[in-house]
Amino acid sequence: MTSTNDIRRSFLDYFERQGHARVPSAPLVPHNDPTLMFVNAGMVPFKNVFTGLETRPYSTATSSQKCVRAGGKHNDLDNVGYTARHHTFFEMLGNFSFGDYFKEQAITHAWTLLTREWGIPADKLTATVYHTDDQAFDLWKKIAGLPEERIIRIPTKDNFWAMGPDGPCGPCSEIFYDHGDHIWGGPPGSPEEDGDRFVEIWNLVFMQHLQEADVIVSDLPRPSIDTGMGLERVAAVLQGVHDNYDTDTFKALIAESGVLTGSATTGENQASHRVIADHLRASGFLVADGVLPANEGRGYVLRRIMRRAMRHAHLLGAKDPLMHRMVPALVAEMGAAYPELVRAQPLIEATLLQEETRFRQTLANGLRLLDEATANMAEGGTLPGETAFKLYDTFGFPYDLTEDALRGQGMTVDREGFDAAMAQQKAAARAAWKGSGAKASDDVWFDIAEELGSTEFTGYNGTEGEGQVVAIVRDNARVDKAGAGDEVIILTNQTPFYGESGGQMGDAGRIANDKFSATVEDTSKPLGRLHAHHATINSGELSVGDTVKLSVDAARRDQIRANHSATHLVHAALRNRLGGHVTQKGSLVAADRFRFDFSHPAALTPQEIADVEADVNAQIRHNESVGTRLMTPEDAIAAGAMALFGEKYGDEVRVLSMGRGDGKHYSVELCGGTHVNATGDIGVFKIVSESAVSSGIRRIEALTGEAARLWLNARDERLKEAAAALRTSPDDVPARVAALVEERRKLERELADAKKALAMGGGGAAAPSGPEEVSGVNFIGQVIDGLDPKELRGAVDEAKGRIGSGVIALVAVNEGRASVAVGVTPGVAFNAVDLVKAAVAALGGQGGGGRPDMAQGGGPDGSKGAEALAAVRTALASVAA
Repeated sequence: MTSTNDIRRSFLDYFERQGHARVPSAPLVPHNDPTLMFVNAGMVPFKNVFTGLETRPYSTATSSQKCVRAGGKHNDLDNVGYTARHHTFFEMLGNFSFGDYFKEQAITHAWTLLTREWGIPADKLTATVYHTDDQAFDLWKKIAGLPEERIIRIPTKDNFWAMGPDGPCGPCSEIFYDHGDHIWGGPPGSPEEDGDRFVEIWNLVFMQHLQEADVIVSDLPRPSIDTGMGLERVAAVLQGVHDNYDTDTFKALIAESGVLTGSATTGENQASHRVIADHLRASGFLVADGVLPANEGRGYVLRRIMRRAMRHAHLLGAKDPLMHRMVPALVAEMGAAYPELVRAQPLIEATLLQEETRFRQTLANGLRLLDEATANMAEGGTLPGETAFKLYDTFGFPYDLTEDALRGQGMTVDREGFDAAMAQQKAAARAAWKGSGAKASDDVWFDIAEELGSTEFTGYNGTEGEGQVVAIVRDNARVDKAGAGDEVIILTNQTPFYGESGGQMGDAGRIANDKFSATVEDTSKPLGRLHAHHATINSGELSVGDTVKLSVDAARRDQIRANHSATHLVHAALRNRLGGHVTQKGSLVAADRFRFDFSHPAALTPQEIADVEADVNAQIRHNESVGTRLMTPEDAIAAGAMALFGEKYGDEVRVLSMGRGDGKHYSVELCGGTHVNATGDIGVFKIVSESAVSSGIRRIEALTGEAARLWLNARDERLKEAAAALRTSPDDVPARVAALVEERRKLERELADAKKALAMGGGGAAAPSGPEEVSGVNFIGQVIDGLDPKELRGAVDEAKGRIGSGVIALVAVNEGRASVAVGVTPGVAFNAVDLVKAAVAALGGQGGGGRPDMAQGGGPDGSKGAEALAAVRTALASVAA
């Protein structure tokens, strides 16, 4: 038997031998078509090549492209498990010509591969052509030798392909395989065409026209080829089976499901095992390509796929989570062709285990309530929409699972009633919001969120993407268009731009297409679920509905990511060094710096700061990968994750693990921000300040990466400048500065002694005139310029020794201010405090104090030293009187 892996390999090998570039499968999340939820055809990654927006170094290519059809207009989810050929995940083999060869060579390649390389009997094949495509009809006769009755002209859109209302289009030719007359059905175009006898296995698209608004306006200057062959369908043909689920890959996964559930894989269990096998493939590949379960967007589709499989595992009697135990079988079957499965295996297993563990309780409650609601319903009955909505809204039981559960009992759900109940709930939520005191300017955001839903953030995996403009806001009002010079807020259905939240600043960058360009200065997050790009339109015009390319300033994002990851490491380091009482109390994560506020009763010592720096930089050098998991907040915190201050958490959170320590991660925190892939990406970490914010709250300001390097370089340059000025080497600067400081202190002491001696008549200066008599006591009063106020008391004591008995008042003047000291010798009936207060008042000051024998004060007006002495004399005279 030819295995599926062999078929894939031989297809790619054949076209590679024919000069085609072998192109790896693109991720399931499309980067070049915002209207698609997932890549759903082999040509999607080449869309911009076909339209001329992108050039590649090859003109022909071949690929096996991963595809998912489980959301949006291409949604096969409800049929999976109940038909032979519906899948959520499938592989599309294709060969492509970008203006190189056209119809004749495409048909030649197809016929050669099918009949000569793979040996499919020619009489089993039938071709269709668009009814006006005479060229393709004649080529099938010439190349394949098919009789005219097996070249069927089809007049419908089934055989005319278009990229959209605008863009390349052209007729196509489908190849059908006849599984035999033992199966009911007729050839395409016949009344029995919906039967399973004739199965389409390959579609050849001949891009030769250009259309606008669904009208062909011209021929393409370089006609191209796009083909798509379902690997699962051709595997069924080559393995001699009619049902895709009987091919080797599915048989292996279904067998594993049977073993793990201990149930038969045929009969009434068949659909459940098929659902599990198919949905396991879709879930595994989506997680490997960066999609994680969520309540909206792509993550919600993934969650629906997972939970649908998990319900069928429940139906098979699985008592414990099942899906994660089947991942090794998936990797064994497909990991060689898709190494991303191997790399992501731990994440796939953890995600499936977590999702199924959570869902089993929801499922048990929902099914019990559903059984109660349908107890009196007969087959063919309809469950009221209000009941389905209650299951969804109150108990978390999704609508599609209600529908799927009732399907097996021959019952349906009143969808209109469900939608009406949903609308009523939204109206109530809006009324509650309007009464909550929210700003009137926020009303526009509520309208947008209610009408369009949340923005899907794609920026965890990259800094570029495409989006469709869903709203433009100018001056707090929605507008349909905006032009050059306008300052607007642009909303797209999906974006790689991070909206400011959790302390992390919003992204900046550029939004553009071929007719307009805008600079994004900031990105905010209104209502916590919309990503609003604050932009100035530089040129052209932007309209709602336009497709645009969104480009985040990648260098700025890298700096922000490094700073954000550093805050996690700082938090852990502080707790390790200072104690478990340390918790985050706020942060700002910018591109050039970050600050981190935390609870701690005292300033950090220099040694503590050095220890935190050393710990963080050690983790950076370890260069451990940063891990991400989705968990409920309760489970995350129970597992030891730290919740971040100010972050609002929903039903599930991202848990970031980084660093290495004692057999576990150094840091585990709940965080929705963007982070480095590995701690080494931070580069280097440096604390530049530590200060108080309020009582019991401290703040660290720090730098990482290039900003830290520049800061350290600047410090080094200043050190070199200081060394040059000191005429020494940088290494000897501390000793040289210490010597200069000591020398200055010595000179200051000598200068103070000299000034004091000069003021008191010593040091060779002329002695001042002897004491004067005021109110019968000896009085010395003197103003001394430049004397250190600290020297006043000593000078007064020295004067006391010379005067014998009396009062001394000395005023020291420095930098415009004055200090005054008054001393009274024993036996003299004056109070120094009263006298100094009089002097201080004359100097423009207030108060003054000390002891009765020595008091000191000061004032702002150093020019009134003489007046201060006069005030002391007056006080002496008034007391004596």
